[in-house]
Amino acid sequence: MSFGLADQYSDRLLKKYSQRLLPSQIKALKAIQHCRTPASGMTLLECIGCGARDHKPMSCGHRSCNRCQNTETSEWLERQSQKLLPVEYFMVTFTLPAQLRSLVWKHQRQVYDLLFQTAADTLKQFGSNDKQLDAELGMTGVLHTHSRRLDYHPHIHFVVPGGGINTRKREWRKLKGNYLFNGKNLAKVFRAKLLKALNEHGLLPLALKMSLPKEWVVNCKHVGKGLPALKYLSRYLYRGVISDKNIVASHQGMVTFSYINSDTGKTETRTLPGEDFLWLVLKHVLPRRFRRSRDYGFLHGNAKRKLSLVQLVLNVMVKAIEPVIRPQFKCKQCGEVMNHIAFRFLKPT
Repeated sequence: MSFGLADQYSDRLLKKYSQRLLPSQIKALKAIQHCRTPASGMTLLECIGCGARDHKPMSCGHRSCNRCQNTETSEWLERQSQKLLPVEYFMVTFTLPAQLRSLVWKHQRQVYDLLFQTAADTLKQFGSNDKQLDAELGMTGVLHTHSRRLDYHPHIHFVVPGGGINTRKREWRKLKGNYLFNGKNLAKVFRAKLLKALNEHGLLPLALKMSLPKEWVVNCKHVGKGLPALKYLSRYLYRGVISDKNIVASHQGMVTFSYINSDTGKTETRTLPGEDFLWLVLKHVLPRRFRRSRDYGFLHGNAKRKLSLVQLVLNVMVKAIEPVIRPQFKCKQCGEVMNHIAFRFLKPT
């Protein structure tokens, strides 16, 4: 969502949705409006060649802004790449039924946490009970709250390596073949665990519980090596939910954006009033300081020794993390690189 759209339709958004906007959403809107304008601050640059100086506006740095966080995304992907193993990988997606979405929206922080907890517990249970594996799994989960049409659709993707640690025998168990777990069986256990957790926290009214479908959806698919799956997740991790290139038009108060239909694989478009488009985007602003990416099992940050032993057993050569090079400004006069030497922030009015 570019600065132009945020600025163009913000008044209409506030007029229509002021009673429903959360403080975090208003903060995100203001950050996006000010991104790469003097309102976000200015940086003073000095050329290392001729000494010429210039000023540039700074980015807002908000994690819901699709123009920011490119460096953070690259750094996350680099860190996760350090954990990759020479095994087959799987992506397991836990999806909530539509009937629960209004409840999740009202209690986002609590339910998102429970969603992570119960989905991870489900995978751990299947890993330890599986006759072939009988092992502690490692997994990386990322929360997404949107569909490709930008509708509110909370779900979690887990990237799971095909193998685990048998703690009793202290050995690595490698999964054979390209099959992890049955999706329908995962869904049954996940449903039971999440409903129990919601009940224990007093978040599930009886009427809502009775309206829920008996069958939920958990998709478990083989994705080959792990890097493609991680790259897919990284596209949505630290960026906004829509890229500027997907915004087709803004004309006569209406915004049109493109998306790929997951069923047909074809590109389609959706057109909405500008204020409704902004509302759709802002619905996916996460609670303050909420971690949308979490590691479990031998991939957890506290299990570095376990992961190192697994990598040793599997003869993994771990490369040193390469620092991500941030975009550089070039001098207009001589073309040399310009260094940041000072920052200036405007006082809020």
